[in-house]
Amino acid sequence: MPHSASATSRPLPRPRPRWWTELILLVVVYGAYSGGRLLARGDVTTAVDHGLAILRVEQALFLNAEHPLNRLFTSTPAIGIPADFAYASLHYLLTPAVLVWLFRRRPARYRAARTWLMASTLLGLVGFTLLPTCPPRLLDAGHGFVDTMAQYSAYGWWGTEASAPRGLGGMTNQYAAMPSLHVGWAVWCGVLLWRHARTPLTRWLGVAYPVLITVVVMGTANHYFLDAVAGVVVMAAGAALTRPAMRAADRARSWATGRGAAARVPHTAPAAPPAATAAGTPSAASSAASSATAAASEAPSPPPRSAPIVSGGCETSAGERFPGQRTRTSSTGVVDAATDDAAAPTR
Repeated sequence: MPHSASATSRPLPRPRPRWWTELILLVVVYGAYSGGRLLARGDVTTAVDHGLAILRVEQALFLNAEHPLNRLFTSTPAIGIPADFAYASLHYLLTPAVLVWLFRRRPARYRAARTWLMASTLLGLVGFTLLPTCPPRLLDAGHGFVDTMAQYSAYGWWGTEASAPRGLGGMTNQYAAMPSLHVGWAVWCGVLLWRHARTPLTRWLGVAYPVLITVVVMGTANHYFLDAVAGVVVMAAGAALTRPAMRAADRARSWATGRGAAARVPHTAPAAPPAATAAGTPSAASSAASSATAAASEAPSPPPRSAPIVSGGCETSAGERFPGQRTRTSSTGVVDAATDDAAAPTR
């Protein structure tokens, strides 16, 4: 039974990517992100100016929630210490955990989710480069912020330089605050858990996680509220770029596959030369004869023609005949009329 056009044009489902290729890809992208973040270090004075400008905008819009939250975290160790642990670790733990869960349980959704995360992370790197921003904890003490990471550093592995392990503070860019990818990655996790988790509890945890991280980054004085808003905007832009990025990757893969297939196609051997005669040259006579035979066989044969009857069925009297008249033999075998026109008398 012939297949319909719609059945043949329907794209086949893509197989799940190989885990080791995905691991290499993610390591390369994160390494490029970390290196680019270090290279994006701007002038400290410029970063401080940007931070103060953000703080003034928030105060004008009554969005300055950083001060009350930071006072709560610094005055209440039972809140501040867990918040520091959450800031220093959750984005390194839950983000890859959700990615692995999608790879194993929702393979059809994995590629789009991974592309979304990568595109948003690269957009965040652009923000770090164009807008270096001093976080609230690094502002002058007169602005009323306390670095909770430094205050509670004895309880964790971090020192006084953000969430980097002690002695590795030089490996991080402390002025990469705008946008907040802590909040952006938390939004990524929350959306995917809400959309693809099966239990209501997991889905609501997906809603609570980005809200919790937003409170944490402000209470620890690592980000402004507008940094968190920018993190959400970056994730929205990354989601909009996901499908175009996937189509571009598919076209690049098809182009590379086509070039590889063309390189593997063997070359055809040239046609054999015409048969040679004993002297080593092609026989012109045999070629002409073959051509004439083929032409004769292909040309339509004309219909058979019958010999004309001169007399048209009329008979002459005895001793009279027309040129080319048919001869008639009597019963005695005597020829009545000759067939030779040259011997016929002229009348």
